[in-house]
Amino acid sequence: MTTDLSSWTERHGYTSTFFSLPNLCMFAATAGPEDGPLVILLHGFPECAYSWRHQIGPLAQAGFRVVAPDQRGYGMTDKQGPYDLDTLVDDIVQLIQANGHTKAYIAGHDWGAAVAWHLVDTHPDRVHRLAILNVPHPQVIERAILSGNWRQALKSWYILFFQLPWLPERLLSLNDFRPLRDTLRQSSRPGTFSEADLEEYAHAWRQPGAMSAMLGWYRAQVRRVARRQYRPRPVAHIQTPTLILWGDQDTALEPSLADLSARRLTRGQVVHFPAASHFVHEDEPADVARRLIQHFRSQVGSHYQR
Repeated sequence: MTTDLSSWTERHGYTSTFFSLPNLCMFAATAGPEDGPLVILLHGFPECAYSWRHQIGPLAQAGFRVVAPDQRGYGMTDKQGPYDLDTLVDDIVQLIQANGHTKAYIAGHDWGAAVAWHLVDTHPDRVHRLAILNVPHPQVIERAILSGNWRQALKSWYILFFQLPWLPERLLSLNDFRPLRDTLRQSSRPGTFSEADLEEYAHAWRQPGAMSAMLGWYRAQVRRVARRQYRPRPVAHIQTPTLILWGDQDTALEPSLADLSARRLTRGQVVHFPAASHFVHEDEPADVARRLIQHFRSQVGSHYQR
């Protein structure tokens, strides 16, 4: 495995940190006071910790201890399964503990948001406050696809394509990952991703075993459903204060899914970004950072516990 991925952290004034978790070595960009309230930022597909480069600094300057990991199988973190949600959530629980905390403020985008939803569902005692970016509550998306929302089902076609053996890896890797570069460009607001940004992501994609590991997240979840290992929990309201930030120009997810997800929250808020895409934190970096700080800060004070 090459080690040049850590260079982006230093260029942005962050620290490259490797956490030795049980059976996993996890890379993360870290910043902020070590005794500050812990914020963990979870990236999605096909990105890595670099996707949070615009939010790490402002959160750290606001007094938070920020940890943005490359999740299991991505970037400089070990490429070893399994990639089911229970395992991925356990990674984050272990990461919280490795930082000397029992709870953290969690923000997740895309697959990172799916991990965050599952974390707050299965380990609500581990989350102070939750922020979700452009991924609906799991029961909301499941019902949207299975209940005849054909517009949403058609937008989710790529999930089935990713179930094929070896072919998705081969096609996505063509011409130094040109299909993935084009996907990021075409599904975001014009100008959001520079050539330098795309090259940073290509560094992550080039890591041995990375592409199969990244697709392994999709394959593990579909296999779990197909084998009837997944049983949706009865509908229950999430008690953890939750902020949903949603780019309405998402090419894969309908904006209505954000509002349907908010119905599952006891203390929740939805903020729509009409001109932003699925990559809302990269389209609107300053506004997203500001809203995360505001949401997390409201908990910090006399009621905050590590």
